[in-house]
Amino acid sequence: MSDLIEGRNAVLEAFRSGRSVDRLYILEGCQDGPVRTIAREARKKDTIVSYVSRERLDQLSETRAHQGVIAQVAAYEYSSVERILAKAEEKGEPPFLFLLDSVEDPHNLGAIIRTANLAGAHGVIIPRRRSVGLTATVAKTSAGALNYTPVARVTNLARTIEELKEKGIWFVCADMDGQPMYDLNLTGPIGLVIGNEGAGVSRLVREACDFTASIPMQGDIDSLNASVAAGVLAYEIVRQRLSQKK
Repeated sequence: MSDLIEGRNAVLEAFRSGRSVDRLYILEGCQDGPVRTIAREARKKDTIVSYVSRERLDQLSETRAHQGVIAQVAAYEYSSVERILAKAEEKGEPPFLFLLDSVEDPHNLGAIIRTANLAGAHGVIIPRRRSVGLTATVAKTSAGALNYTPVARVTNLARTIEELKEKGIWFVCADMDGQPMYDLNLTGPIGLVIGNEGAGVSRLVREACDFTASIPMQGDIDSLNASVAAGVLAYEIVRQRLSQKK
């Protein structure tokens, strides 16, 4: 399943039909009428626009007929934060959310969505910018979880956390300098925040969280892959939730 749409008419129709476009690539220096129209539609949708060389477009192109524009579309439709919360309410469960701060590797995102589903989370929230979208690779790596676990995309992750805190949700972020996860109460309505593969959770997002959790490590290296860290912390939340029911 391709997640690229190529050619001016095809890309313009993708925008006008309401397709979720994660990123638009335009040939640098190209400013004719049709391309300006496409760029204007992209701005209306708050789509990321990248002006790139012809060589880069040719590398991306599968048809060799891109006409100076290629759109990377979502393989699955995005949900909304409201619908994720409604899903928790329908199940009669306190919300359990995954929030991913600039996770850029599609294999990591797909693996985290799969973990979110298996851990019983109600949904995943990602930022619109500086994050991989729902590409075909993400869908494949999720092993079908995208059919069941909604993913919402927001403009500002820190602001979204503040808004959700007003609804009674607590937020814990993964951080090597945090408290050991076994010492924290991770029950109740909770959002688990996982950071970028290299830089971790950004300062603004970390400051918006209620507490930070570290994963005890005994080896010779000091960090885990983002999807592995998400799995370890998620299942500590699951363990505490199950213990609370006994």
